[in-house]
Amino acid sequence: PGWLLSPAGRPYLDSILHKNQRRVFGLLERPALPPALAVPTVAYKLFLAGRSGVGKTALVAWLGGTPAPPAHHETLGIEATTLFWPAKPRGSGRPVLFQLHLWD
Repeated sequence: PGWLLSPAGRPYLDSILHKNQRRVFGLLERPALPPALAVPTVAYKLFLAGRSGVGKTALVAWLGGTPAPPAHHETLGIEATTLFWPAKPRGSGRPVLFQLHLWD
């Protein structure tokens, strides 16, 4: 977990942050990395389902680094959020960029 804060991982972390806040990416956007730091992207689609009012939307907001809604309101339809997270798997010497499509 400390790799992102190390000098080797800091450029990857900076690519997903804007003013020390997680940057919100659109459906077709991705973090801009210099060609020397280009890494493979691994995409996952996560579908969150459950009873009303259990915290699915709050979980997505927390993972995205945005404030959770202060009052409960029912999500109508499906709300899609795209998150990017750089990581360096233990068995690999090369970082990867996880692209998480969260469907709430």
